Amino acid sequence: QLQLVESGGSLVQPGGSLRLSCAASGFTLGGYTVAWFRQVPGKEREGVSCTKGNGGVDYYSDSVQGRFAISRDNGKNAVYLQMNSLQPGDAAIYYCAAKLSSIWDPWNWRDHNAYDYWGQGTQVTVSS
Repeated sequence: QLQLVESGGSLVQPGGSLRLSCAASGFTLGGYTVAWFRQVPGKEREGVSCTKGNGGVDYYSDSVQGRFAISRDNGKNAVYLQMNSLQPGDAAIYYCAAKLSSIWDPWNWRDHNAYDYWGQGTQVTVSS
């Protein structure tokens, strides 16, 4: 069974950092494009960052550019999102999603409908 599991969400003070993990089971992430999305109640799921891997370009939304960094460890079959300088506006449930890279369209990286596999989400709360 193909499965993605996120972890690492927590309560953090403004200005703090967190690293989210997305672990895959049942398939190898190496051949997949993986994205991080976030969602708050009443709003649409927002694309935060995306990595195709294999030396390809990584993508970031304007709101996190320069503060967040996406990376992957194919040996651990996982993708990470390092989040620095967290702000209250970053609070959300964070999801990772994956799509086979050979059929992934970079123009749609922010479109949550473009991904086939999703994790259950991990909660990030930013508050003093």
